[in-house]
Amino acid sequence: MKAIAYSAYGTPATLKLVDVARPKVGPGEVLVRVKAAGVNPVDWKLAAGYLDPILEVRYPVIPGWDVAGVVEAVGEDTFDHAVGDEVYGYVRKEWVELGTYAELVSAPVRTLARKPRELSFEQAAGLPLAGLTAYQSLTRVGLKAGETVVIHSAAGGTGSFGVQIAVALGLRVIGTAGAHNHDYLRSLGAEPVLYGEGMADRIRELAPEGIDAGLDFYGDDVIGTLQSLVKERHRVVSIADYAAAAKGAHQLWVRPDTADLTFLAELADAGKLTVNVEHALPLAEAAKAWELSAAGRTRGKIVLTV
Repeated sequence: MKAIAYSAYGTPATLKLVDVARPKVGPGEVLVRVKAAGVNPVDWKLAAGYLDPILEVRYPVIPGWDVAGVVEAVGEDTFDHAVGDEVYGYVRKEWVELGTYAELVSAPVRTLARKPRELSFEQAAGLPLAGLTAYQSLTRVGLKAGETVVIHSAAGGTGSFGVQIAVALGLRVIGTAGAHNHDYLRSLGAEPVLYGEGMADRIRELAPEGIDAGLDFYGDDVIGTLQSLVKERHRVVSIADYAAAAKGAHQLWVRPDTADLTFLAELADAGKLTVNVEHALPLAEAAKAWELSAAGRTRGKIVLTV
C-alpha cells in the first residue's frame, strides 16, 4: 500500500511517499480503508524530535493519529465493528510507528467510533484529536451547565471545538483571540476578548464575579492569569504548558475514548458541532500540509485525502 513515512527526525522535507506492507490486524482491531487523515501540530512536532523524551518511536514511521474511513477487515474476537462500517477515530497506539497517513491502518477498537453521519470523511478526519482534547479538557475541570469558562486561543482548531462543545453543554463561553477572529467566535456562541496585555482586566469586565474554569489551548504562560480569575484555582487545565501540574493546574494529554468520540459524533449529527476544513490535500502533499500547519495561520483543519 501507499503511505507517507520518515526514517529519522527532521523537517517536512524528510517525508516520502512509499510502498509498505499491508498492516496486520490483531485481536480487538479492525483494518480501516482510509478516506481522510487529519493533520495536527503534534504530527510535525513529533517528527522534529520534540516529544522524544516521552514517546517510543520505531522507524520507519508512518505519521498521523486522526482518521476517517471504512472498515475493510476485522481481527480475531472483534465484534465492535463490521466490514463496511464507516468509522472515525484517534488511532494512538502504544508506540509511534504505523499511523494514519496511509491507504490502510490497523486500529484498536478502543480508538474508534461510528463516523458522524452529517460530516464528510474529510470533516470527520479533522475532529478526533482536537475534538477529544477540547471535550476532555471541559470534563477534566467538571464544568456543568450554567457555569462560565474562559477558553484561551478560542479560534484555533481545538479552541473552536471547545467553544462549540461548551455552548452545547449550556456553558457561558468567553474566548480569547485576535480581533480579526472576534466575529467568528460570536458565530460559534462565544463572547470574544482580545488576548495580550490587559486580557485579565477585559475578562473581569465581562465576568466581575469571576469565572468557573479556564482552558489554555495555546500556552504563552497564561496559567497564572487564568488562576487569578477562577473562583477555585485548581479549575484550570492546559494542553500547551508542560509545567502546568507544577503550577497547580491540570496538564492534559488527550486519550482515545470510544464513548467520547460517540458523544462528539452525536453533537455533530444534531447540528451542534461543525468542522471547518480549510485545506484538503492529497496524501502525496503531506509535507505541504505540515508547512501550512507550522505556519499557524490556518483557522480550520488541515486534512489529507486518500
